Amino acid sequence: MSDLQIKKSRKRPIALVALALAALFLSSCSSSSEDAAAPAEGCVAGELATVETGVLTIATGEPAYYPWVIDDAPESGQGFEAAIAYAVADKLGYGEDAVKWIRTTFDGAIAPGPKDFDFNLQQYSITTERAEVVDFSSPYYKANQAIVSYKGSKLDGVTDLAGITAAGAKLGAAVSTTSLDVIEGQLGLKASVFNDNAGGVTALKNKQIDGLVVDLPTAFYLSAVEIDNGIIVGQIDGSDSGDSGFGLLLAKDSPITGCVTDAVDALTSDGTIAAITEEWLANTAGAPVLK
Repeated sequence: MSDLQIKKSRKRPIALVALALAALFLSSCSSSSEDAAAPAEGCVAGELATVETGVLTIATGEPAYYPWVIDDAPESGQGFEAAIAYAVADKLGYGEDAVKWIRTTFDGAIAPGPKDFDFNLQQYSITTERAEVVDFSSPYYKANQAIVSYKGSKLDGVTDLAGITAAGAKLGAAVSTTSLDVIEGQLGLKASVFNDNAGGVTALKNKQIDGLVVDLPTAFYLSAVEIDNGIIVGQIDGSDSGDSGFGLLLAKDSPITGCVTDAVDALTSDGTIAAITEEWLANTAGAPVLK
Protein backbone atom coordinates (compact mmCIF):
# COMPACT_ATOMS: atom_id res chain seq x y z
CA MET A 1 0.00 0.00 0.00
CA SER A 2 1.06 3.62 -0.63
CA ASP A 3 2.32 5.68 2.26
CA LEU A 4 -0.46 8.09 1.40
CA GLN A 5 -3.05 5.73 2.81
CA ILE A 6 -4.44 6.84 6.14
CA LYS A 7 -3.89 4.62 9.15
CA LYS A 8 -6.78 2.56 10.32
CA SER A 9 -7.18 4.48 13.53
CA ARG A 10 -7.83 7.77 11.71
CA LYS A 11 -11.52 7.81 10.82
CA ARG A 12 -12.34 11.50 10.42
CA PRO A 13 -10.46 14.01 8.27
CA ILE A 14 -8.54 16.95 9.60
CA ALA A 15 -9.72 20.39 8.62
CA LEU A 16 -9.13 20.91 4.93
CA VAL A 17 -10.88 23.67 3.01
CA ALA A 18 -13.26 26.51 3.75
CA LEU A 19 -16.76 25.12 3.87
CA ALA A 20 -18.15 28.49 2.97
CA LEU A 21 -16.49 28.30 -0.44
CA ALA A 22 -17.80 24.79 -1.04
CA ALA A 23 -21.29 25.80 0.01
CA LEU A 24 -21.17 28.80 -2.32
CA PHE A 25 -20.17 26.60 -5.23
CA LEU A 26 -22.78 23.96 -4.48
CA SER A 27 -25.55 26.52 -4.27
CA SER A 28 -24.42 28.17 -7.50
CA CYS A 29 -24.61 24.95 -9.49
CA SER A 30 -27.91 23.80 -8.00
CA SER A 31 -31.08 23.59 -10.01
CA SER A 32 -34.46 23.94 -8.37
CA SER A 33 -35.52 20.98 -6.26
CA GLU A 34 -38.44 20.38 -8.58
CA ASP A 35 -36.22 20.21 -11.67
CA ALA A 36 -33.53 18.12 -9.97
CA ALA A 37 -36.01 15.57 -8.68
CA ALA A 38 -37.41 14.86 -12.14
CA PRO A 39 -35.57 11.82 -13.52
CA ALA A 40 -34.36 11.69 -17.11
CA GLU A 41 -36.47 9.66 -19.49
CA GLY A 42 -35.84 5.94 -19.02
CA CYS A 43 -34.34 6.29 -15.53
CA VAL A 44 -36.11 3.43 -13.75
CA ALA A 45 -34.73 3.02 -10.24
CA GLY A 46 -32.44 0.01 -10.03
CA GLU A 47 -33.02 -0.91 -13.67
CA LEU A 48 -30.53 1.20 -15.62
CA ALA A 49 -28.52 0.00 -18.62
CA THR A 50 -25.44 -0.69 -16.50
CA VAL A 51 -22.38 -2.65 -17.61
CA GLU A 52 -23.56 -5.53 -15.42
CA THR A 53 -27.29 -6.12 -15.13
CA GLY A 54 -28.66 -5.27 -11.71
CA VAL A 55 -25.29 -3.99 -10.48
CA LEU A 56 -23.85 -0.47 -10.36
CA THR A 57 -20.11 -0.69 -11.02
CA ILE A 58 -18.19 2.24 -9.58
CA ALA A 59 -14.48 2.84 -10.15
CA THR A 60 -11.85 4.73 -8.20
CA GLY A 61 -8.06 4.83 -8.06
CA GLU A 62 -5.62 2.33 -6.60
CA PRO A 63 -4.80 3.42 -4.04
CA ALA A 64 -7.65 5.82 -3.33
CA TYR A 65 -6.45 8.65 -1.18
CA TYR A 66 -7.60 10.46 1.95
CA PRO A 67 -9.78 12.55 2.31
CA TRP A 68 -11.59 11.19 -0.74
CA VAL A 69 -11.55 7.58 0.50
CA ILE A 70 -10.49 6.50 3.99
CA ASP A 71 -8.15 3.54 4.45
CA ASP A 72 -8.27 2.85 0.68
CA ALA A 73 -11.62 1.12 1.30
CA PRO A 74 -14.35 2.77 -0.81
CA GLU A 75 -16.80 -0.01 0.05
CA SER A 76 -16.92 1.41 3.60
CA GLY A 77 -18.53 4.62 2.38
CA GLN A 78 -15.97 6.53 4.47
CA GLY A 79 -14.45 9.60 2.81
CA PHE A 80 -15.87 12.35 0.65
CA GLU A 81 -16.02 10.56 -2.71
CA ALA A 82 -16.95 7.19 -1.22
CA ALA A 83 -19.92 8.89 0.46
CA ILE A 84 -20.84 10.73 -2.76
CA ALA A 85 -20.75 7.45 -4.69
CA TYR A 86 -23.15 5.68 -2.32
CA ALA A 87 -25.47 8.69 -2.23
CA VAL A 88 -25.65 8.67 -6.04
CA ALA A 89 -26.17 4.90 -6.05
CA ASP A 90 -29.06 5.27 -3.63
CA LYS A 91 -30.67 7.95 -5.79
CA LEU A 92 -30.39 5.62 -8.76
CA GLY A 93 -32.08 2.81 -6.83
CA TYR A 94 -29.02 0.67 -6.03
CA GLY A 95 -28.47 -0.36 -2.41
CA GLU A 96 -25.03 -1.04 -1.00
CA ASP A 97 -25.30 -4.74 -1.83
CA ALA A 98 -25.82 -3.84 -5.52
CA VAL A 99 -22.69 -1.67 -5.74
CA LYS A 100 -19.48 -3.18 -7.11
CA TRP A 101 -16.15 -1.35 -6.79
CA ILE A 102 -13.28 -1.69 -9.24
CA ARG A 103 -9.96 0.16 -9.61
CA THR A 104 -8.48 2.04 -12.56
CA THR A 105 -5.58 4.36 -13.22
CA PHE A 106 -6.43 8.05 -13.48
CA ASP A 107 -5.30 8.54 -17.09
CA GLY A 108 -6.54 5.14 -18.25
CA ALA A 109 -10.12 6.01 -17.33
CA ILE A 110 -10.14 9.27 -19.30
CA ALA A 111 -8.72 7.65 -22.44
CA PRO A 112 -11.14 7.13 -25.37
CA GLY A 113 -12.90 3.79 -25.63
CA PRO A 114 -15.33 1.48 -23.79
CA LYS A 115 -15.35 1.34 -20.01
CA ASP A 116 -15.78 -1.53 -17.56
CA PHE A 117 -17.44 0.78 -15.01
CA ASP A 118 -20.66 2.76 -14.89
CA PHE A 119 -19.01 5.81 -13.41
CA ASN A 120 -15.60 6.67 -12.02
CA LEU A 121 -14.66 9.27 -9.42
CA GLN A 122 -11.05 10.28 -8.81
CA GLN A 123 -11.38 14.08 -8.65
CA TYR A 124 -11.93 14.31 -12.40
CA SER A 125 -12.16 17.96 -13.38
CA ILE A 126 -14.74 18.59 -16.08
CA THR A 127 -13.00 20.15 -19.09
CA THR A 128 -14.01 20.67 -22.71
CA GLU A 129 -11.07 18.61 -23.96
CA ARG A 130 -11.93 15.60 -21.79
CA ALA A 131 -15.63 15.86 -22.65
CA GLU A 132 -14.75 15.09 -26.25
CA VAL A 133 -13.95 11.47 -25.32
CA VAL A 134 -15.86 10.82 -22.07
CA ASP A 135 -19.11 11.96 -20.45
CA PHE A 136 -19.42 13.82 -17.15
CA SER A 137 -22.22 14.31 -14.68
CA SER A 138 -22.85 17.79 -13.39
CA PRO A 139 -20.21 18.83 -10.82
CA TYR A 140 -20.29 17.66 -7.21
CA TYR A 141 -17.33 19.73 -5.94
CA LYS A 142 -14.93 22.44 -7.08
CA ALA A 143 -11.51 23.20 -5.66
CA ASN A 144 -8.56 25.28 -6.77
CA GLN A 145 -5.16 23.72 -7.33
CA ALA A 146 -2.50 24.39 -4.71
CA ILE A 147 1.26 24.04 -4.32
CA VAL A 148 2.61 21.86 -1.51
CA SER A 149 6.21 22.33 -0.40
CA TYR A 150 8.27 22.27 2.79
CA LYS A 151 9.91 24.81 5.06
CA GLY A 152 13.29 25.92 3.75
CA SER A 153 12.51 25.08 0.12
CA LYS A 154 12.90 27.53 -2.77
CA LEU A 155 9.16 28.16 -2.50
CA ASP A 156 9.12 28.95 1.20
CA GLY A 157 8.11 32.60 1.44
CA VAL A 158 6.89 32.96 -2.15
CA THR A 159 3.75 35.11 -2.18
CA ASP A 160 2.89 35.49 -5.86
CA LEU A 161 3.05 33.61 -9.15
CA ALA A 162 6.04 35.62 -10.40
CA GLY A 163 7.95 34.48 -7.32
CA ILE A 164 7.74 30.84 -8.43
CA THR A 165 9.70 31.59 -11.60
CA ALA A 166 12.04 34.00 -9.82
CA ALA A 167 12.91 31.31 -7.30
CA GLY A 168 13.83 28.87 -10.05
CA ALA A 169 11.52 26.35 -8.42
CA LYS A 170 10.80 22.96 -9.97
CA LEU A 171 7.16 21.89 -9.81
CA GLY A 172 5.67 18.44 -10.30
CA ALA A 173 2.23 16.92 -10.88
CA ALA A 174 0.59 13.61 -11.79
CA VAL A 175 0.11 12.74 -15.45
CA SER A 176 -3.13 13.75 -17.22
CA THR A 177 -4.29 15.91 -14.30
CA THR A 178 -5.58 19.46 -14.15
CA SER A 179 -2.64 20.07 -11.81
CA LEU A 180 -0.27 19.37 -14.69
CA ASP A 181 -2.29 21.67 -16.96
CA VAL A 182 -1.92 24.46 -14.39
CA ILE A 183 1.88 24.15 -14.32
CA GLU A 184 2.37 23.94 -18.06
CA GLY A 185 -0.53 26.07 -19.28
CA GLN A 186 -1.34 28.61 -16.61
CA LEU A 187 2.17 29.05 -15.19
CA GLY A 188 4.04 28.32 -18.42
CA LEU A 189 6.62 26.11 -16.68
CA LYS A 190 8.10 22.72 -17.54
CA ALA A 191 6.79 20.18 -15.05
CA SER A 192 8.16 16.98 -13.59
CA VAL A 193 5.48 14.40 -14.42
CA PHE A 194 4.65 11.41 -12.22
CA ASN A 195 2.42 8.39 -12.71
CA ASP A 196 0.34 9.44 -9.70
CA ASN A 197 0.38 11.72 -6.65
CA ALA A 198 2.23 9.08 -4.64
CA GLY A 199 5.19 9.37 -7.01
CA GLY A 200 5.09 13.14 -6.69
CA VAL A 201 5.04 12.98 -2.90
CA THR A 202 8.06 10.69 -2.89
CA ALA A 203 9.93 13.12 -5.16
CA LEU A 204 9.02 16.04 -2.89
CA LYS A 205 10.16 14.14 0.20
CA ASN A 206 13.46 13.40 -1.55
CA LYS A 207 13.74 17.07 -2.58
CA GLN A 208 13.83 16.16 -6.26
CA ILE A 209 11.18 18.82 -6.79
CA ASP A 210 10.46 22.00 -4.86
CA GLY A 211 6.69 21.81 -5.00
CA LEU A 212 3.86 19.43 -5.91
CA VAL A 213 0.64 20.75 -7.41
CA VAL A 214 -2.55 18.99 -6.26
CA ASP A 215 -6.15 19.98 -5.50
CA LEU A 216 -6.57 22.09 -2.36
CA PRO A 217 -8.09 19.43 -0.03
CA THR A 218 -5.28 17.03 -0.89
CA ALA A 219 -2.77 19.83 -0.33
CA PHE A 220 -4.02 20.35 3.23
CA TYR A 221 -3.63 16.65 3.97
CA LEU A 222 -0.19 16.28 2.41
CA SER A 223 1.23 19.36 4.08
CA ALA A 224 -0.13 18.38 7.50
CA VAL A 225 0.48 14.62 7.50
CA GLU A 226 2.75 13.36 4.73
CA ILE A 227 5.43 16.01 4.21
CA ASP A 228 7.84 16.80 7.06
CA ASN A 229 7.59 20.53 7.81
CA GLY A 230 5.07 20.72 5.02
CA ILE A 231 3.58 24.01 3.86
CA ILE A 232 0.97 25.15 1.38
CA VAL A 233 2.66 27.85 -0.69
CA GLY A 234 -0.72 29.00 -1.94
CA GLN A 235 -3.59 28.15 -4.20
CA ILE A 236 -3.92 29.04 -7.85
CA ASP A 237 -7.14 30.65 -9.01
CA GLY A 238 -8.74 28.28 -11.50
CA SER A 239 -11.59 30.53 -12.65
CA ASP A 240 -10.01 30.97 -16.09
CA SER A 241 -8.73 27.43 -16.48
CA GLY A 242 -11.83 25.91 -18.07
CA ASP A 243 -12.19 23.60 -15.05
CA SER A 244 -15.89 23.36 -14.10
CA GLY A 245 -15.36 21.27 -10.99
CA PHE A 246 -15.24 17.54 -10.29
CA GLY A 247 -17.74 15.36 -12.14
CA LEU A 248 -18.52 11.65 -12.21
CA LEU A 249 -16.85 10.24 -15.31
CA LEU A 250 -18.74 7.91 -17.67
CA ALA A 251 -18.11 6.35 -21.06
CA LYS A 252 -18.79 8.65 -23.99
CA ASP A 253 -22.52 8.63 -24.83
CA SER A 254 -23.26 6.33 -21.90
CA PRO A 255 -26.98 5.48 -21.73
CA ILE A 256 -27.02 6.43 -18.03
CA THR A 257 -25.28 9.83 -18.18
CA GLY A 258 -28.57 11.69 -17.92
CA CYS A 259 -29.73 9.57 -15.00
CA VAL A 260 -26.46 10.03 -13.12
CA THR A 261 -26.55 13.77 -13.73
CA ASP A 262 -30.12 13.92 -12.42
CA ALA A 263 -28.98 12.10 -9.28
CA VAL A 264 -26.12 14.54 -8.67
CA ASP A 265 -28.44 17.50 -9.25
CA ALA A 266 -30.99 16.10 -6.81
CA LEU A 267 -28.32 15.53 -4.16
CA THR A 268 -27.10 19.09 -4.63
CA SER A 269 -30.62 20.49 -4.40
CA ASP A 270 -31.68 18.58 -1.30
CA GLY A 271 -28.52 19.46 0.64
CA THR A 272 -27.01 15.97 0.72
CA ILE A 273 -23.79 16.99 -1.03
CA ALA A 274 -23.42 20.02 1.24
CA ALA A 275 -23.77 17.73 4.27
CA ILE A 276 -21.18 15.28 2.89
CA THR A 277 -18.85 18.20 2.19
CA GLU A 278 -19.25 19.44 5.76
CA GLU A 279 -18.49 16.01 7.18
CA TRP A 280 -15.40 15.20 5.14
CA LEU A 281 -14.00 18.52 3.96
CA ALA A 282 -14.32 20.51 7.14
CA ASN A 283 -13.89 24.23 7.65
CA THR A 284 -10.43 25.77 7.97
CA ALA A 285 -8.57 28.97 7.21
CA GLY A 286 -8.02 29.03 3.45
CA ALA A 287 -4.59 29.02 1.86
CA PRO A 288 -3.57 32.34 0.24
CA VAL A 289 -4.34 32.81 -3.44
CA LEU A 290 -1.20 33.49 -5.47
CA LYS A 291 -1.73 36.43 -7.82
